[in-house]
Amino acid sequence: MIVNLLIKMKKLLYISGILTFFVLMSFMYADFFSSMTKVDYIDGSKTLKFTTKMNTSHISDAIKINPNTAGFEAEVKKYVNNNFDVFVNGSPKTITFTGSQVSGETVWVYFEAGGVSDISTLKIKNTILLSAFPKQINLVNIAYKGSQKTMNFQRGKEVNEVSF
Repeated sequence: MIVNLLIKMKKLLYISGILTFFVLMSFMYADFFSSMTKVDYIDGSKTLKFTTKMNTSHISDAIKINPNTAGFEAEVKKYVNNNFDVFVNGSPKTITFTGSQVSGETVWVYFEAGGVSDISTLKIKNTILLSAFPKQINLVNIAYKGSQKTMNFQRGKEVNEVSF
């Protein structure tokens, strides 16, 4: 009886080990596609300041240019202008690219929208990397006059709106 119990436990441990191995292997090749944007309202200048963090190789693949080349920042600027739109209280706002910085595996992109005196609704269209990577998720965290809101974007949900 004890021998049968030990044999069953050994089989159970063997099967559990194999299942654990396959589960761990499934994570080995998974690539995570995301960007994160922080939006801060600067009351004194009536400006929305955007800071976007994305993976260097992902944006490089999307714009098809090496991040170490001179034209990288210009292509990132064009890409962001074509893939990120802001509407304040229903009116479109012009985005001004203020710079980017490559830091290893991360690219930081800075841009802003001026002339924002008060926000009732903020609508954003964010398609950054969505066409290049089907599983891409873009998060946007907004800080406005002490209020915090979060938006997420993915294929099929490229536009989001929050109210303050």
